[in-house]
Amino acid sequence: MTRYQIGELARMTGLTVRTIRFYSDQGLIPPTARTVGGYRTYDGEAVAKLKLVRTLRDLGVDLPTAGRVLAREVTVTDVARAHADAIDAQMRTLRLRRAVLRAVAKGGEMELMNELARMSDEERQRILDDFFEEVFGPYELDPQFEQHMRSVRIELPDDPSTEQLEAWVELAKLVQDPDFRAAVKRMSQQHEEQRRDGADMSPPSGDQMEAFNFAIAQARAALDAGVAPESEAAREVVDRVNANWAQALNLPNDERLVERLRELSDFADPRAERYWVLIAKINGWPAMPDHSAERAWLREAGQPFG
Repeated sequence: MTRYQIGELARMTGLTVRTIRFYSDQGLIPPTARTVGGYRTYDGEAVAKLKLVRTLRDLGVDLPTAGRVLAREVTVTDVARAHADAIDAQMRTLRLRRAVLRAVAKGGEMELMNELARMSDEERQRILDDFFEEVFGPYELDPQFEQHMRSVRIELPDDPSTEQLEAWVELAKLVQDPDFRAAVKRMSQQHEEQRRDGADMSPPSGDQMEAFNFAIAQARAALDAGVAPESEAAREVVDRVNANWAQALNLPNDERLVERLRELSDFADPRAERYWVLIAKINGWPAMPDHSAERAWLREAGQPFG
């Protein structure tokens, strides 16, 4: 049977003599025999074991685990699976750290972003569930509407983009904002009252959606043209928007229209629209239209439904 001394093993395996001697001293690769002069010698099985230990160490497996593999206490398959899972967890942590750092580099709040990014899916969902429990819990809403709202899940990916992480931080702050919660509770209360009074709770009609889109388009054109909300030109825009709303709602263009638009605006807090924009961005859905700039301009210009 062929015997190899440590120097030969080093040439065959690419390991240093010092490393092989250390492995031998630790009992991982015990010598097969010794020469008359007391030098350690090893057989072909020791060569195979050394190559296995070298491969495991190259892949980041710790020495005690490598020893358990050699002792056949665990299989290479088991070690590979466990190590791959550990690397996956490390990579997820590193990706989140990268996203946090990039977001902070853009001016984000480091501690808050890090705390929110490290949450599990269940912890993130708990923030939404707590929000819904406060703003919907005390009221009898349309069951389909409430079920739809509560069914939405937060699905921040393991490798979020900076934009997705920023959107999650903004959403978490939004749903925990006392003023926003109070606004949604007012909407819920009005929803309950109108439903109890037999009001039609179906989505807006096609005419109303067209009137809304017309208002947004008019505001966008004004913004692009640099029209100041307090200017006479802005007043003309509001007049056109109100006239279109009057036609859609079949109301005279007077105080009755203004009152009706104010009632509708109670159910159209711009932050509710922002909520869906953020959800879509976090979950990687197709982008939702964000009309916050246009609606802010309409409000400043005095349009009731802005």
